[in-house]
Amino acid sequence: MTMDTLRRFLLPCFFPSKPQHPAAAAAAEGKSRPSSPASSTSSSTEASAPPRPSKSMVVGTIFGNRRGHVWFCVQHDRLATKPLLLLELPLSTDHLVREMRHGLVRIALECSGAASSCPLRRVPLWTAFCNGRKTGFAARRRAAQRVRAILQTMQCVTVGAGVIPSGFGSEDLMYMRANFEHVVGNADSESFHLINPDECPAQELSVFLLRSRLASATR
Repeated sequence: MTMDTLRRFLLPCFFPSKPQHPAAAAAAEGKSRPSSPASSTSSSTEASAPPRPSKSMVVGTIFGNRRGHVWFCVQHDRLATKPLLLLELPLSTDHLVREMRHGLVRIALECSGAASSCPLRRVPLWTAFCNGRKTGFAARRRAAQRVRAILQTMQCVTVGAGVIPSGFGSEDLMYMRANFEHVVGNADSESFHLINPDECPAQELSVFLLRSRLASATR
């Protein structure tokens, strides 16, 4: 696999998306609010509705040696050396790029309801699926010195894909960094979705964290 192949399938991450200006968002929200007395009725209806998922933007970095496992790192911003989440996935870099040729990559990580007392991002072991196929087990990792050094090396990268010459192992380190939308559905589901700019062809890449309570409910 050449760098041209890597760049071709990771091209959508080379440019950041254009976030809506806060003032414009506030103005749009103000226009959508009703000015009639019926607003009290709508407020009571909203109060009885289920809570909406919370959304935020984070920095996601996928990296790994050419024939090694892929790592997925989530940070508040690119300058943070302590990740919010660090996962070692049972996929090689070559395997991930092959999946991305189809334009759609969905990585689902599932854990059992036995870990219900543990916050979702602290679950140590996951059953991993890539585009519906079981690929093995993913593990939550702590940011050791090697990972911190990799993140420090990439602090100047906002979004993009490339290769860091050997120095973090026997092979060159390949990476992709982009903005991801972080969606928290509830205590049992979170997801991270690659944000694509309008100027680039669509590349869908999502990582789902799911806790199944089916096993514990049938006991």
